Parts: sequence; C-alpha cells; structure tokens
Amino acid sequence: MEIGPIIDRALLGEQSAFTFLLDHYWGEVFGFMIKRTENETDAEDITMETFAKAFGKINQYNREFQFNTWLIAIAKNVHIDHIRREKHHVSIDMNDEDESRAMRIPDDSPSAEDQLIIEQNLSLLLRYIKELKPHYQEVIQLRYFQELSYQEISNQLNEPLSNVKIKLMRAKKLLADIIDSHQPK
Repeated sequence: MEIGPIIDRALLGEQSAFTFLLDHYWGEVFGFMIKRTENETDAEDITMETFAKAFGKINQYNREFQFNTWLIAIAKNVHIDHIRREKHHVSIDMNDEDESRAMRIPDDSPSAEDQLIIEQNLSLLLRYIKELKPHYQEVIQLRYFQELSYQEISNQLNEPLSNVKIKLMRAKKLLADIIDSHQPK
C-alpha cells in the first residue's frame, strides 16, 4: 500500500488521514513499546504520546525514511524521556535493617585496571569522533557526553527537533563507518 498520498492528506490537516495512520501503525508502535516497557499502561501512554508528537510535526517527516521507522524513532525518544521522568520521582524508604543489608552489597565498581581500559577506549572513541565534521561532533557531544535530550539539543542549537534527530542519526552512521574503517580486516 502506498502511504505517501495519505501523508499528503494529513499534511493538509485531513482528520481521516490521521485516523488511518493511527489505526494502521498503532499495533506496530504499541507492540514495540510493550516489548521495551513490559508494562501495558506505559506502552499505551508512550504510544499515544508518540502519535501526538508525530502528528504535531508531520510536516517534518522526511520521506527518505519509512513512516513506521520515523514513528519508532519517536517512540524510542518518548520512552527515554519517560524513563528520565520516572528517575526524578523515585524515592526509597529504608529502615535500619535495609540500610545494613545495602551496606553489605559488594562494590562492583571498575578496578584500576578496568578504569584504564575504559579510559583508553574512550580516548580512542574521542579520536574517531574528531574525524567527524564539527556539526556532527557537536551533536554527539551534546547527546552522549552531556546527556541532553533531543529537545534540549534543539533548544541549544536553535534548530528544529527533526533536524537534530536526523543530524544525530547521520553522525552515528558516519561514526560507525569511521570505527569500522579502523578495524583490522
């Protein structure tokens, strides 16, 4: 089935086109999220938010990519934002016995040798990142080293959210190609 004409109708604001897209892709996005969240309520909330965001920015959809791929990318970002919001709301009440048990948990933080290996790998990764064009280096640095959300990156760079997502996707692909080119054959 050709989805392009339906997207064209959605771009014109035709409600029946949005309804069709929702009905057609709901199962795929919901199924993807249920596997990730293992919680039906969360999966449904994230799926609904995904479609709301997608429909709100349908004019930013890039037809070089499948529509369902675009939806899944949005769903992943919504899920990440959902996890970040949950982290801010977690609190634990502990009694003395719980605290005592927690203190007996072995420390599995990296040893000095492990830390050296991690630092060497990070140093190598940073060298590979420096081979990217500056605008790709910037989005990689903001997303993975400063851990900014896509929206925060969009705000900081004063670029549309879709541009940030595409730029980050291209940067990751180029970085993977650079890493692959440096691997022994």
